[in-house]
Amino acid sequence: MERFSRSIEGMVALVTGAGSGMGRATAILFAQEGALVAAADVNEEGLARTVAAIEAAGGTARGFVIDVGDPAAIDRGMADVLGWHDRLDIVVNNAGVSGFLPLEDDGYDANWERILRIDLSAHQRVIRKALPFLRKSSAPRVVNIASTEALGATAYDSAYCAAKAGVTGLTRALALEFGKEGITVNCICPGPIRTGMTDAVPEGDKELYARRRTALRRYGEPEEVAHVTLSLCLPAASFITGTVIPVDGGLMVRNA
Repeated sequence: MERFSRSIEGMVALVTGAGSGMGRATAILFAQEGALVAAADVNEEGLARTVAAIEAAGGTARGFVIDVGDPAAIDRGMADVLGWHDRLDIVVNNAGVSGFLPLEDDGYDANWERILRIDLSAHQRVIRKALPFLRKSSAPRVVNIASTEALGATAYDSAYCAAKAGVTGLTRALALEFGKEGITVNCICPGPIRTGMTDAVPEGDKELYARRRTALRRYGEPEEVAHVTLSLCLPAASFITGTVIPVDGGLMVRNA
């Protein structure tokens, strides 16, 4: 049963966007489970807090300042990540940005380019750099974080919706491309989660939206997404690939 282990202890895991929200929760959870966590973020302060929290709890982590919106920064940062332990078993592509804007707005093209560069293109660039090391792992795992905006849509959110839908397509295609090598590639689509992206939403509006739209009638917590991510990264999750899993409190199953 060793090959079906439910432990990631001793594995090296990269988590992007680890400075806050779901990325931070994922990095901390993975460290609690014994992984060596390469925590990456463009926000140095947030990244430092994540690493400090992991180390204070007795875990192992190192922070890597990487702007995933900059291909050159990915190249430099991934070289540092891969050189840390000369090993990489798990990649969690979590970093992302949002930006509501009408199609006819003068800034739409810039908003579109920025969101697709960070929320979609960065995923494939990080995976591409990680591939030589994933191929050497006994349990290589990739988890891409998309959104329920990939499965539905919100007005004025077209760039974000397009990027996240692209992540689901990328996930399926890479699952097929690397399946023969045992590298699993899966995708999680969080729904309404309490993160930095939703901090600006008034509490009353959150409660009203959750009651109307989700089966569980509440917002989710970043840790609830992190636990699903962990499940997909276990050695035992070796026959799950190409999946797109909503973690949304039942948002997508509701017709009315």
